[in-house]
Amino acid sequence: MSTTARASGREASSDAVSAEKRRTKRIVLVGLGLVALVAAAAWGGHWWLVGRFIESTDDAYLKADSVTIAPKVNGYVTDVYVADNQAVKAGDPLVKLDARQYQVALDQANATVDARNADIQHAEAQLAQQHANIAQTQAQQEVGRVNLRHAQDQVARYAPLTAIGAETADRLAELKSQRDQAQATLAADTAAVESARSQIAALTAQIAQARAQLEAARANAAQAQLDLDNTVVKSALAGRVGDRTVRVGQYVQPGTRMLTVVPVQQTYLTANFKETQIGRMRVGQRVEMHVDALPGHTLHGVVDSFSPGTGAQFALLPPENATGNFTKIVQRVPVRIRVDTGPETRGVLLPGMSVTVDVDTRSARADDRRIDAENHRG
Repeated sequence: MSTTARASGREASSDAVSAEKRRTKRIVLVGLGLVALVAAAAWGGHWWLVGRFIESTDDAYLKADSVTIAPKVNGYVTDVYVADNQAVKAGDPLVKLDARQYQVALDQANATVDARNADIQHAEAQLAQQHANIAQTQAQQEVGRVNLRHAQDQVARYAPLTAIGAETADRLAELKSQRDQAQATLAADTAAVESARSQIAALTAQIAQARAQLEAARANAAQAQLDLDNTVVKSALAGRVGDRTVRVGQYVQPGTRMLTVVPVQQTYLTANFKETQIGRMRVGQRVEMHVDALPGHTLHGVVDSFSPGTGAQFALLPPENATGNFTKIVQRVPVRIRVDTGPETRGVLLPGMSVTVDVDTRSARADDRRIDAENHRG
């Protein structure tokens, strides 16, 4: 075979290889194009069916309804029962104050209660004695009434005898004197009875006053007991101790901030969505959360409630847009989200952590149609 023939064969073979490579490249490009087209179609379908209803924000933070612990009475701190970040249960003692002055006040209040009880017993004894005095004066009154009746009968019997001379006038005068004396004695006994009876009302009022004083003394004793109990400051809820500033020997007054109890097992999420995002949001919609402290994990929750106003409405200095130049600023509405997770995960969710939130608003499509229909009718 000549050199020319061999060269022609090699050229033909090279052209065939090049053509095969071009066909393979075209097939790969077409395949890639189809894959890209399918992926774009899938992405577009997902966006149309799901993605356009997802509202997202990274302006979201975990929160908890923390309780600031402060004493109700003043005094020096004698004991601190908890350490920083310690877990506590509701009712656990946290801090103890010097209770000696409150114990003395309680003893004094209890002594006052005993004195008021004694006053009541004394007044009741006086009342019983007065009833006996009334019975005695009534008996004397009855004796005086009998004596008067006898004296009147004597006068009536001797008056005719004196008129006919059977009895002397001196005898009749003596009987009349006895009658008058009996009448005066009866009047005195009657006055004594009325006086004794009038003492009943005074003694009854004295007993009522003593009982009122007893109730006041018991109230003071109850307040003293309450103050004594308040020298031991207890936790109002379960959680963990934070921001502990109290120390033994410190003097505290009512309202002095000593520490904070954070209910870490009851954390919730507050997401600040733009006002343009909450139109389709409803209570009960599902939420996906991505906590910065837990990368790679997706947590779930539920829209719990909406703030009754934008955050600006509750600011210390609310904006006044009716003055000066105006620049429109998109407002944000705090949305409270309930975190649905177990205690294991809640153990690492701390208030203040940053979260990215995705809310699925597809359930509000029917509401959109009803709103449109309502506005159309209007």
